[in-house]
Order: sequence, then C-alpha cells, then structure tokens
Amino acid sequence: MKKTPPILLPSVRYKRKATVFLLVSLAVTGVCIYLGFNPVLLFTEFHFVWDLVGEMLPPDFSILWTNQTILSSIGQTLSMAFLGTLAGGTLAICCAFLASSNTMPLKGVRIFVRALLALERVIPTLVTILLCVIAVGLGPFAGVLTLTITTIGTFGKLFTEAIDNAEYAPAEAIFSVGATRWQVAHFSILPQVLPSFIANFLYAFDINLRVAIGLGIFGGGGIGFQLYMAMKVFHYRDAMALLCFSTTLILLTEKVSDYLRKKIL
Repeated sequence: MKKTPPILLPSVRYKRKATVFLLVSLAVTGVCIYLGFNPVLLFTEFHFVWDLVGEMLPPDFSILWTNQTILSSIGQTLSMAFLGTLAGGTLAICCAFLASSNTMPLKGVRIFVRALLALERVIPTLVTILLCVIAVGLGPFAGVLTLTITTIGTFGKLFTEAIDNAEYAPAEAIFSVGATRWQVAHFSILPQVLPSFIANFLYAFDINLRVAIGLGIFGGGGIGFQLYMAMKVFHYRDAMALLCFSTTLILLTEKVSDYLRKKIL
C-alpha cells in the first residue's frame, strides 16, 4: 500500500520571520513614498561620491606639521571634551543625588530634577550648539557649554539609576544610629556607586571627544573647524588627513577608556 506523503507546513519561527520581513518592507516602502524618495538613486546617482573620494586620496599628512594651527586645534578639541565632561559630569552627579529616591526624600524635588534632565536629553545637540553660539559667540567656549549641557542630561540619568540600584540596607543601618542624610549618602551610597561614576566619567569623555569634533564644524572651534575650512576651500587631501588623524585619536581614546573602565569595574 502506497503511503501518502506528509504535509509540511511552515513552522512558527518561519511565519514570524516572514511577518517581520513583510512589516519592515511595508514600512520602508511607505516611508519612501511619503518622502518621494526612489531607492534606485542609491545605486545610480552616487558616482560623485567616488569622484570626491578620489580627490581626497592620498591624504596630505604634511599638514600636521606644516600648519601650526593644527596642533592648537587638537588641543582645543581635547580641552573642550575634558572641560565639558568634568563640568557636566559634576553637575550630573549633583542632579542625580537630587533625583534619586535613595538620597532625596522630597518627591517634588525629585520630579522637578528628573523633568529637567529629560528636557536636556530631548534637545538635540545641534540646537544646543546654535543657542550657545548665539549666546557667547563662535569658539571653543560655546563647545564647552554645549558638551556640559548634553553631559548633564545624558549622564545625569545614568548616575541616577546607579544611585537607585544601590543597596539601601547599609544606609538604613547608618541612619538608624542617628546619622544625617548627608552622612548616609557620603558613607553608604557613595562608596557603592563611586566605581560606576568613574567608569561613566571615562565613557562620557570618550563620547564628548567625538561630539567635540563634530561641534567644531558648527562653530565650536577645534579640529572640527579646521576640517570644515579645509573642505570649504576644496583642500580635500588636507581634509582626508584630518579625518584620519581624528579617527586615530578617537580610537586611541576609546581603547584607553575601555581599559580603564575594565580595571575600575
């Protein structure tokens, strides 16, 4: 007697993947139609990018020692990242202690500080640099102010979460013997969160160094401004050299920051 072949139905995993792929395809198609964008242009109209890359190669690394302003611009960028991280991180720690329920008993103060941190995170960095340039003018000081503001918003939330996740049993023990809230925060909460704070400071410097280079293009000074001027006067090989040096600087900073964070944590 001849056996009938089994009916093979698609598995649940296959159906799930097919559904996700269909939804993503519909979403991409809808966005392209809404924006009036033809995806075929990505393959037919980008030849000028390769022409530009050809003009930027080989990079002219001699600009690093023939142009005396390059080294000072690099120093400005590093200084902007350092000062923005130091000032913003310090203020973020102060805001974190005011926003955490483990250190601030007043609910109204916690809600106000958390709303302020959320507002700073919502404002885009480019909007912040434009406001700072209007307020204090072009230059590194505007970049430092921008990095300070963005660091407060982003890392204030991380510091608040670190304080919220700290064990409160030691704090209750200290508080029960008559310690003030400042003493509880100093001798119980701070020792637990200090390694996390230091690691986040290093991570903030790593992030702010990248942002500082981009802010220079919009008036923040530093090596980003030199890159913008090189592109503006069509010195593409000089611009490529600055890009390579900026990439190397970021990678070195990232490696050192990762190494120190692993040692601390």
